[in-house]
Amino acid sequence: MMPDDDFEEFDLPDPPVMDMPEGATFDQASIDALFGDSSSDLPQKSGLRAVIESRVVSHARLPMLEVVCERMVRSFATSMRNLTSDAIEVSLDEIASVRFGDFMNRVPLPSMIAVFKVPAWQDFGLVTVEANLIYAVVDALLGGRKGAAPRKIEGRAFTTIETTLVSKMIELVLREFSTAFEPIAPITMELERIETSPRFAAIAGPTNVASAATFAVDMDGRGGNFTILLPFATLEPVRGKLTQRFMGEKLGGDTTWRDHMRSEILRTEVEIYTVLGERNMRLADIHSLEVGQTIAFDVTPDDPLEVCCGGVPLARAQIGSQRNHVAIGIVDTIAQGPHK
Repeated sequence: MMPDDDFEEFDLPDPPVMDMPEGATFDQASIDALFGDSSSDLPQKSGLRAVIESRVVSHARLPMLEVVCERMVRSFATSMRNLTSDAIEVSLDEIASVRFGDFMNRVPLPSMIAVFKVPAWQDFGLVTVEANLIYAVVDALLGGRKGAAPRKIEGRAFTTIETTLVSKMIELVLREFSTAFEPIAPITMELERIETSPRFAAIAGPTNVASAATFAVDMDGRGGNFTILLPFATLEPVRGKLTQRFMGEKLGGDTTWRDHMRSEILRTEVEIYTVLGERNMRLADIHSLEVGQTIAFDVTPDDPLEVCCGGVPLARAQIGSQRNHVAIGIVDTIAQGPHK
C-alpha cells in the first residue's frame, strides 16, 4: 500500500514516567485511580433505587427475641448433652436483620437447610446447619472419639444416614425454640423437609426482611454454627410482644411472676366482720347513753347480715352458733365485678 501524499509522519511522545520511590507498590486505590475507576467519581444513587439496592436493613429491634434465644441456649445445650453424651457448650453469636435473598446467597455450601412450619402462625422458617457441625453431630452420634476432629468427605452429597442423624438435632432445636417461645405465644415448630440447595428453600421473597439468630455449638473441640431464620412476615402475629423491653426474663406473657404474686396475696390475712345492724341517732341521744340502755334496730333475727372486709360488703349471712361459738352461715354473695 502506497502512502498518501497528504500523510505526514510524526513522532509519538514518550509516555510519562511516574516518580515513585524505590520499593513502592501499587495499592488497589492507585490501580483504580490509574484506570479511572474511582468510586468518588460515580454518581450516587438516590430515591427509591438507593433504597432497593441498599444492603442496610432498617428495622425495629426485637428485644424479646433475644431473650427467647438466650432461654433456648440453656435448654438446647442440656438436650444435646443427653443426645450425644458429650460435653457441649452452646452460645448465641448474634441476632441480625437481613434480607432473605442476601442471607441465602451467603449460606456456606455444603449445608443442610431445614424448612419448618409454625401452624399457629401459618408460616415458615429455616434452620441452616453448616458442614462442620453436621460432621461433628454425625461423628458424635456414631460413637466417634471425644476430642477427635471429625473426618470430612468433600465433593459428595450428604447420605441418608447423615441427614437422618442431623434431623434429630434439628428437631431438638425446634422443640427447645418452641418451648422458649411459650411465655410469648404457645406454638409448635414442625420440621417439613431438609434441603441442600438454597433455591429449594425459598420461603420468602429476596427483598423480604428476616431475623437471623446464629448459634455456636462446641462439642469437645469440634462443632460449628447453625442459624434460625424467621421472616418478619412469620413473626407478625407476635411482633408487638417481641418489641417490648423488659429486664431479665420477665417476658410480656410470662405468668411466673404473676402467679407468685397471686399466691402471696391469697395467703395474706385480712379482717372480716359482720354488721348486726345500723341506725341513725342524734348526737344528744348518743351523749346521754347509759349502761343497761337498749338500742333497737330495724332488723329481725331472721334478716341476713352483711359480711364486710375493709368497709366493702362481701356477702350476706345468717347468725347462729357452732361449738359454743357465735358463727355465721353465708347465704349469698355480693358481686364486686369481674375477678381475675
